[in-house]
Amino acid sequence: MSMVSTHFGFESVDAAAKAARVRGVFDSVAPKYDLMNDLMSLGLHRAWKAYTVLVADVREGHKVLDIAGGTGDLALAFSKKVGKSGQVVHTDINQAMLRTGRDRLLDAGVAVPTLVCDAEKLPFATNHFDVVSVAFGLRNMTDKDAALAEMNRVLKPGGKLLVLEFSKVAKPLEKAYDWYSFKILPNLGKLVAGDDSSYRYLAESIRMHPGQAELKAMMLKGGFGHVDYHNLTGGMVALHAGIKC
Repeated sequence: MSMVSTHFGFESVDAAAKAARVRGVFDSVAPKYDLMNDLMSLGLHRAWKAYTVLVADVREGHKVLDIAGGTGDLALAFSKKVGKSGQVVHTDINQAMLRTGRDRLLDAGVAVPTLVCDAEKLPFATNHFDVVSVAFGLRNMTDKDAALAEMNRVLKPGGKLLVLEFSKVAKPLEKAYDWYSFKILPNLGKLVAGDDSSYRYLAESIRMHPGQAELKAMMLKGGFGHVDYHNLTGGMVALHAGIKC
């Protein structure tokens, strides 16, 4: 039987093994994830997420699913907007990341449903959520097409998917961005978190992720009737917004 392979950074691995490899990375980085996000992005990840919340246009009474919610930045922001009549569900496939996020939410006085689940097999009813968000998580999923189809399934007709993800940076920035990603970032990871290999994987995974136009095409194929994307910080990050037919 032939092996079905996929990318783990620049490495080609058995697709069945990728989830466990990714889980190991995020088990390692979870305790220092927020600090490293600030260092990696020079604090810009906060502005990118704030823009995502703005585009999401979440309102009182909405039901929101935050996939790969990690340390809970988006879940916290959305919980302030849905009110008592709405609901935010905070999920991640990685238990260590989810535990960190849950504790952070509780420290902020916010209690939301928090559960470990696989985005490729979401345990939610069809046509249930008004908004689904995934920030910096799609590139780590083994079968992105399956995950996008699942996100589409659980959305109500007219519901919105927000995908915030690293993307293809503008050509004039490529050399500087590569130097930072492969020379500075792993050293920062080693210095701050005692882990350079996980941060090297994160840099590699960004390069293997579909670019802006390719991801838009994947979302259209996944059942979204209208998809726009917004380049942020010179294309370093892109926010894709898809509307379910």
